[in-house]
Amino acid sequence: MSVATGDKPLNSRQEILEGARRCFAEHGYEGATVRRLEEATGKSRGAIFHHFGDKEKLFLALAREDAARMAETVSENGLVEVMRGMLEDPERYDWLSIRLEISKQLRTDPEFRAKWTDHQSVLDEAVRVRLARNADKGRMRTDVPIDVLHLYLETVMDGFISRLATGASTEGLSEVLDLVETSVRRPD
Repeated sequence: MSVATGDKPLNSRQEILEGARRCFAEHGYEGATVRRLEEATGKSRGAIFHHFGDKEKLFLALAREDAARMAETVSENGLVEVMRGMLEDPERYDWLSIRLEISKQLRTDPEFRAKWTDHQSVLDEAVRVRLARNADKGRMRTDVPIDVLHLYLETVMDGFISRLATGASTEGLSEVLDLVETSVRRPD
């Protein structure tokens, strides 16, 4: 098998993910019909579902990919830096706006919620590790348990994503992120 032939399935999978990300961002989860996914990816329904099985698995693959990318940023710079990235490069994260749309599914469909949670676990673990590492170095506040700090940051991020998703003004959000960052650090 030639290298080009060997690369084709991976390239096709990545092309599908990139097109699907745009499609979900533009049309939402429900609005990203198979026809729209075909148009956005330039691939047939057979090719899309060969790689992903169904729309939910395709969506969750995007969630896993983004969670892994965000986990890398968290490991080096923290979760607040992920949110700063959302401000600086909103197109890279615009598909996350559908989290508002899927919140009903997360609340009412235990199977979907379990899958979503599993796909987000890499990000959650990266945040916990980062917080613990900073606590060990004396950089984090010690009056609040790490699990509470993690929940706090996760809640801020959910609100941050919701604000961006509604198209509200981003004015002042950088300063809000400064405040969040300061609030979890150990006072000097």
